[in-house]
Amino acid sequence: MSKNIQGHLFALTANILWGLMAPIGKSALAEFSALSVTTFRMVGAAACFWLLSLFCKREQVDHRDMLKIFFATLFALVFNQGVYIFGLSMTSPIDASIVTTTLPIVTMIVAAIYLKEPVTNKKVLGIFVGAMGALILIMNSQNTGSGGGSVIGDLLCLIAQISFSIYLTVFKGLSQKYSPITLNKWMFVYASMCYIPFSYHGIAAIQWAEVSTAALVQVGYVVVGGSFLAYICIMTAQRLLRPTVVSMYNYMQPIVASIVTVVIGMATFNLEKGIAIALVFLGVYIVTQSKSRKDFEKEGKEV
Repeated sequence: MSKNIQGHLFALTANILWGLMAPIGKSALAEFSALSVTTFRMVGAAACFWLLSLFCKREQVDHRDMLKIFFATLFALVFNQGVYIFGLSMTSPIDASIVTTTLPIVTMIVAAIYLKEPVTNKKVLGIFVGAMGALILIMNSQNTGSGGGSVIGDLLCLIAQISFSIYLTVFKGLSQKYSPITLNKWMFVYASMCYIPFSYHGIAAIQWAEVSTAALVQVGYVVVGGSFLAYICIMTAQRLLRPTVVSMYNYMQPIVASIVTVVIGMATFNLEKGIAIALVFLGVYIVTQSKSRKDFEKEGKEV
């Protein structure tokens, strides 16, 4: 299997795991605060990565890169996850879902500025087609009267997307230099240090005897599936694919959420959903066929 195909499979897997985390994590919020769940996620994932690292070849991190990893943590975990949770608490799920479709667009812009990646017609077309598919799917899943949107909440969700796009683009070099295990074990430790001071009192006040088993299992998935496994996959994909291509798989999350609602009987599959899913995959395909900066350089053309 080629590295390119492996990269696509890892990006797909990560976003499937994140897509499943949306309904599962939402259920966990019925018994835990958003800040508590996020802290559990960071601390739990940090523990998983450090435990796994004991069985992997030890990798020495250059002390000069530790500061870079800290800033990568701010953009990939602290700002992205924290700001998004506060934004989601202020706006409606439908608005938040729509805002997440801006990730590939923002990533394309950041990659063009920072990495000098060309903004080709194919890339723009692919992002547009994928976004249309995601938006059709989201609007098709919207329940009548599910308002509750907020401009401030929507802006916070947008800032979260910009934050993650900066991580995918600016810190791509770290993913090339170190393994996903090494990067994640330090990033989640840094993220835990950032969250614990703000969530300590809330977590200390939790009445654990009153917490249901279902809620504990849901938090367990958020830690293991939505964090530990998902971040291994996304960082591996980041090593193998261009930032814009990785970000395109963000459109898979509403697809997964839609499929879950159909499977559990909360919704039915219809023609609109089929068209939307086809558009998302078509958009991803078009972006993967667009030329990168290296392609232009090989052809002797100016970027």
